[in-house]
Amino acid sequence: MMELLKKLYEPHTLLARSRLDSDSSIRRLLDPSLKPIVLERFLIEWMARASYMTEPVDGWIRRTGQRCIEQGMERLGQSLITHAKSETGHHLMTIEDARALVLHWNGRHTPQLNMEQLLGQTPTESMKEYRQLHEETIEGPYPVGQISIEREIGFLAVHFGPRMMKQVENVLGKEVADKLTFLAEHVAVDVGHTLLNEKMLEDAITRSPENARIYAETGARAMTTYIRFLGDCLHIAEDLLAPLRAVA
Repeated sequence: MMELLKKLYEPHTLLARSRLDSDSSIRRLLDPSLKPIVLERFLIEWMARASYMTEPVDGWIRRTGQRCIEQGMERLGQSLITHAKSETGHHLMTIEDARALVLHWNGRHTPQLNMEQLLGQTPTESMKEYRQLHEETIEGPYPVGQISIEREIGFLAVHFGPRMMKQVENVLGKEVADKLTFLAEHVAVDVGHTLLNEKMLEDAITRSPENARIYAETGARAMTTYIRFLGDCLHIAEDLLAPLRAVA
């Protein structure tokens, strides 16, 4: 870990990161006794809704780069603009994964799910807040906070993702786990992205150490909001399945 990042940034992210172990929804999602039908329905909800969260990412990163250049951080800004290109179209992976999961579901369960209806659902408050946090950060006085958002969501992918993949394989089998291409890619790729984000944050904190806490708290808010989003998807899945359980 880079020295300034470790000293001035990391302490302000610890509480949010700890929720990956302590949050009740996360714990239930990773509980070996979770009913397979609940986990499968959660995955559909997550992937169908995740496109709303993921579609703007390349634009967010590119705009952050432009704002950093405006603030005199030329090298950092150019790095972000270059990095943005690698994020283009990632939301399409979540849609394709949702489509594959719906196809699998419809072959085994009733009532049938409609992909277009799933994609057209009203965003939850956590989804809207997630987008709003990005917008406020990029347009605000500390656009570097957007890098912190990417860093902490990358942390979530690297630390929660493998456990989620293992849970899916154990509870639903390899056939379903293999349909989670978006999650699998982020588990693999976000290790590298995290290192890139840490290097950029270290550069920004070296320039303005007094802003480190602001950056960290922005990333922590993103982590907390995304965990709430995962909880929302679980609760929605359970609510939708309640009538089926009542009939059974």
